[in-house]
Amino acid sequence: MKLIQTMKKIKDLGTKAGDLRDKVQKHCVRLSIETELYPDQKSRVSEWIQAHHDIVKEILSLRLAIQRTNLATKVAIELDGKHVTKTVAEWIHRRRDLATMEMSIWSQLGDRNLKEQIIQTGPGQPVTEVKLVRYFDPVERDKMLSVYRSEPSLIDGTLEIINATTELVEE
Repeated sequence: MKLIQTMKKIKDLGTKAGDLRDKVQKHCVRLSIETELYPDQKSRVSEWIQAHHDIVKEILSLRLAIQRTNLATKVAIELDGKHVTKTVAEWIHRRRDLATMEMSIWSQLGDRNLKEQIIQTGPGQPVTEVKLVRYFDPVERDKMLSVYRSEPSLIDGTLEIINATTELVEE
């Protein structure tokens, strides 16, 4: 089974589990003057609870298989003209928040609204030229911002293909 099929199966199983919870909630009790909706309704409710438990176990098994697959599958993505290879799990973490964190440090580099100017500290004092002293390279900052800004969409596009083509790693 492919990763994408597994993810869709988990979603489907979640829907089925929700349906079972609704049935249990709706049919777990009745008034004595009402008739049973199902023959041996107590057994039916127990069967639904067991079916729900089995679905939850299957979802866990599938999620663990996805994690094993994501840890075992290496993927190369071209970033800034270089092929960077990481596991699918690593790329997921990069996509979730790490690429944004990397971008945020580069976005802190700026001139803080400071301006170059010519000032005179007092009457009769010489005129002083005040220049900005940067402790970073603006060209490198702009390049890195661009790289980290585009990384999430590159990851998304690559992982869509990987999810559609990679077989699930079973135990």
